[in-house]
This record gives sequence, C-alpha cells and structure tokens, in this order.
Amino acid sequence: MRARVLALYLPQFHPIEDNDRWWGKGFTEWTNVGKAKRYFSGHYQPRVPADLGYYDLRVPETRKAQADMARQYGVEGFIYWHYWFGNGKRLLERPFNEVLASGEPDFPFALAWANETWKGFAHGLTNRNTLIEQQYPGEEDYIAHFYEVLPAFKDKRYVTVDGKPIFMIYKPEQIPDVKAFIALWQQLARENGLKGIYFIAHSQHTHDPKDVTKYLELGYDRVYYVQLAAFFEERGFCTKAIGKFISKVFKLPRITSYKAFTKHHSQNIGQNPIYIPSLVPGWDHTPRSKHEGILTHNSTPRLFEQHVRQVVRSVQDVPMEERFIFIKSWNEWAEGNYMEPDLRWGHAYLEALKKEIE
Repeated sequence: MRARVLALYLPQFHPIEDNDRWWGKGFTEWTNVGKAKRYFSGHYQPRVPADLGYYDLRVPETRKAQADMARQYGVEGFIYWHYWFGNGKRLLERPFNEVLASGEPDFPFALAWANETWKGFAHGLTNRNTLIEQQYPGEEDYIAHFYEVLPAFKDKRYVTVDGKPIFMIYKPEQIPDVKAFIALWQQLARENGLKGIYFIAHSQHTHDPKDVTKYLELGYDRVYYVQLAAFFEERGFCTKAIGKFISKVFKLPRITSYKAFTKHHSQNIGQNPIYIPSLVPGWDHTPRSKHEGILTHNSTPRLFEQHVRQVVRSVQDVPMEERFIFIKSWNEWAEGNYMEPDLRWGHAYLEALKKEIE
C-alpha cells in the first residue's frame, strides 16, 4: 500500500433511548436518509444502500461485513466516532463496545472524540435547540474518561504510531485547558504501560501554517485537515451571499460542484508532513438540514479517483508509519459522504480507492 488509509466511522445506525426521545421511536441515521428529497434536476437523492442494506450496527455480521469490505479495498482500519459529554455521559457506544469486548471483527481501529454539543438542526430537526451539551468538568472527569478508553488503547487491534495509540479530537481547541488535558493523558498513558498517546487535532478551517505551531504547542502530534469547510469559507463574498439568498428565498440548498471542490483541494493540499489529508467522496447535508444544507454536486468515481491520486502523491515523503490519509467517511449516509456501495455506483468508489492506493 502507498499510504495508511483509515476511514471515519459513524455508529449512529442503531436505536437508543435518547434518540427515541428527541426524534421519535426507532430513530437511526437511516431515518434522515430515507426521507431525503431531490431539490433540483440531477440532484442525487434519495440514496439507497446496496450490498449492506439498511443495516443495524447491533448485528455482529454487519460489522464484520463492513470490515471485510474495507480491507478488500485498501482501508487499513476504522476511526470510530466516540461520544463522551462529560460526567460519564456517553452515547452511541454500543457498536464499538461490542467490537472491543468480542474481539470481532479482527480489523484495526482507533477513536476520535466528537467533543461537540448536539443541536437539533444539525441532526435532522427544524429547530436549533440544544439536545445534549458537551461539558468539561475538569481533571476528575478527564481521568475517568481516560480509564474508559484505556481497554481500547491496550487492544492489539488499536492503530498506533511508535507504539502510541492515535486519538483524534474533533474540536481541538474547545477543551478549556487542552494543554493540561493532553499532558494528563500522556502521564496516565505512561503510568499504565503505554509509551504515550499520539494526539491528532481535527481542523476544518483555513490552511494556515500558524495552525501547525499552535497545535504543536498545545501538545498535538499531527493535524487532520478537512478542506471541505475551508472551501466554502474561502469562496468570494458575492458567491456566498447569492447562495444564502437562494436558500432563503427559493428554499434551495447551497450548491457547488464536486469538481470545483477537488480542484481547490489539490491546489491547497500542501506538503507539510504535520498535516494528515482527507479524502471526501462527496457531500450533501440536505437529508439532515433540508434546503439550508450544503452539497457538492456531480461527484463521480472518476473524479474521486483523481482526488485520491492527488492526495496519495502529497504524502509520499512522509515516513510510512505516519503516512496517514483519512477518509471522511466510511458511512455518513445523511451527509452524502460514504464509501459503502449504493444502488447508483455500486463498488465504483471503492475500486477507485483501491486502484490508487495499491
């Protein structure tokens, strides 16, 4: 393989009591996927899963099928989104806990802390009310959090660099005392037989070299740079104003071409070895946010293959152990952002990935 490809993995595809209360009995991410509508001619919605169907992540056979498919097409492991809201409150932990406890599938994994307050609009409701708040109670909670994930860190399947388990933080600056948090976890890791932790900051904004210095000073080892948000941020004032006007008046989503996004990505990817680049197979947030959503139109396997080729080239000077590329993501179906087969494209995106990675 020419790089270590890991795919972000959403565990939202099973019912939980909190989601039942917020959205109605039996809600999963498939609820948003199933009610998606087409907003203009050629808009690819709704999207229907193929090989794996409308799966339930409580089913071990489903989790194994996902891992087998990922491995077949060059994905080294999954990065499971991990939800810890403070004071011991977790959500959506069951699929990963079962993977950890059972030893199956025998497929590498890592964790990414999705340290973000949940609001209704971002997840499929029409209001912006807070559903659950991300809290940072302090050192006692940080210690409890560490020991919650320690069994995963010690699992033989956990992805490491120089023996250190990787751990990504979605909002890398949101933790009030993040430098102290990282130092504490490093100390606890060493006290519990680990070499340390390989911390990765998740960055969605402008590709600013100053970010590298800032994150390194806070204690992070690498920065995972997702250019999608930056692409929309960096468009001209008139383009953004027109998009917002169309959305508000005509009830249409803000649209850009996938080709324009990948062109921007290739021009701004850079060669800084501190950055971990992203692969984005597509983006369409309308299943969750309806006409206020943002989407990249006309993503195709051919364009994705070119996207993969550019990203792979950008990391060839990075030592192999740290030559990571993260796919955003394996199964974010309600964001139009997934590698799993659908009825339109089948395995074509997976084939494109495998061709360029191998």
